[in-house]
Amino acid sequence: MKNIIFPYKGIMPKIDDSVFVAPNVAIIGDVKIEKDSSIWYGCSIRGDVNDIKIGNRTNIQDNTVIHVTTDLKGTYIGDDVTIGHSAVLHACDIHDFGFVGMKSCIMDGAIVENFAMVAAGSLVTPNKVVKSYELWAGSPARFVRKLKDEEIEYIKWSAPHYVELGKEHKKTLSSCY
Repeated sequence: MKNIIFPYKGIMPKIDDSVFVAPNVAIIGDVKIEKDSSIWYGCSIRGDVNDIKIGNRTNIQDNTVIHVTTDLKGTYIGDDVTIGHSAVLHACDIHDFGFVGMKSCIMDGAIVENFAMVAAGSLVTPNKVVKSYELWAGSPARFVRKLKDEEIEYIKWSAPHYVELGKEHKKTLSSCY
């Protein structure tokens, strides 16, 4: 099983050699993925009508969909970000050390600032700003409380953990092909 990495309108994704890209991932068009990031099983990252940028040491977990809008903007994800399983990110910004829980949806123009956390299953509606050190939850997502010290430490731990896990998977899968 191979991943699908191909150009759209002559623009080929740019993926650093250190990135782990799982089999069955689709990465299309104007997409840039920086060092030591990981794109896990079943993800779709489609930069067709705008661009997508994913920073260093960022992990995009299984079955996540990342897309853009034609008229508004691309999707920009910073360094050391964790995106949980089955999230949907659409024309939004996730700043460094942002954390998006499983099955969350971040919509057009929304921003998740540095060290902000979106709880699993949340819907961040268009143009909302999840401020640094805040936890938002619900559908629509709303401010719940300030992050606890242990949650901030978990965010700091998550990125390097996934860098190592990505390296292990990359090594294991390289022996399969």
